[in-house]
Amino acid sequence: MYKLTARQILVIAFVSALMAAVTVLGVQQLSGHFQPFGSAAVASPPSPVADPSLATDEQNNIDVYKATAPGVVYIQSTTTVRDFFGLFAEAREGAGSGSIIDEQGDILTNYHVIANAEKLTVSFGSGKNYPAKVVGKDPDTDLAVIRLLQPPREALTAVPLGDSDKLIVGQKVLAIGNPFGLDRTLTTGVISGLQRPIRAENGRQIEGAIQTDASINPGNSGGPLLDSHGRMIGINSQIESPSGASAGVGFAIPVNIAKRIVPQLVRNGSVQRPSLSITSRDVEALGRQAQLPVSDGVLIWTVRTGGAAANAGLRGLAQTEDGVELGDIIVAIDGEKVSNNDDLYRLLDKHQIGDTVNVEVIRRGRHTTVPVRLTEMVPMPRRGYGE
Repeated sequence: MYKLTARQILVIAFVSALMAAVTVLGVQQLSGHFQPFGSAAVASPPSPVADPSLATDEQNNIDVYKATAPGVVYIQSTTTVRDFFGLFAEAREGAGSGSIIDEQGDILTNYHVIANAEKLTVSFGSGKNYPAKVVGKDPDTDLAVIRLLQPPREALTAVPLGDSDKLIVGQKVLAIGNPFGLDRTLTTGVISGLQRPIRAENGRQIEGAIQTDASINPGNSGGPLLDSHGRMIGINSQIESPSGASAGVGFAIPVNIAKRIVPQLVRNGSVQRPSLSITSRDVEALGRQAQLPVSDGVLIWTVRTGGAAANAGLRGLAQTEDGVELGDIIVAIDGEKVSNNDDLYRLLDKHQIGDTVNVEVIRRGRHTTVPVRLTEMVPMPRRGYGE
């Protein structure tokens, strides 16, 4: 039987300890550089916020602000607006907030903060402005990513990301932003509701918005909604108010939506969604104007040549000798009911480009199911509501 000498045992023990140390160091390096937005983002170190359960509410507010505020920026945009005839131009300025999401200077904000901007500047509260450019934008979720062209010499503070799927009503939240140009203003409140549907400026419905009573005012848009650990759980986007000022009903876009689309925004500049490439109308709205065979559904108005619907043989309105023939009315996709365009978008968003879905339609009064292979949206001049 082979026996180890004492010297061999010592050598083996030393090598084993060395390998263990290297392994631990490697794991620490990997965990310290986890990229929540793919290659576009590098997470900041663990938040220095003390355990909220061991601190007073006041101390927790102070801890969260100290840890997170350096990662919240003030965004100013300049847009040229022309009159109806295009003869006179006027520079119009806008403002909002944003959160640094990586060490390269990428900033997450609302699309409506930077929409149509010809010039963007970012301030860190020091009074100095840094030029920025748009990297990617998604009007459908009201999210955008901009990038600093000349980052400051100091290290940037990235805002840590939380999990918006684990929120509960009544949970404490904090908002940091720049209302009315007042940089890095902190307000606090609670989550008042979850799964609230809100609409982007282009009319698309955004699912699952977070409702809060934390004060949100013009200029807060694009800033982070934080939990008591200082983690971003939402992007402040809208308020419900007759006066336009905070009335205790604000809405934030869940951060998990941002986690899903930001890699595409950084990589492609936009989000590539599967589409039928149609223009459409809600049957319910048309029911007041025309006699239709159903009370709910989506009427195909036009199909775009080369798009998924056209390739599958779905039909839009057609001119005949007797007048106008109705297009197909979509009533279900893969067995799930489609009552309106919101349902249509929601069901399509569950799929990827290249997937095949079974679209149930009513054509000339009869139900028929058509398999459709989803493609990217084929561009055409917008004539109606829908895709």
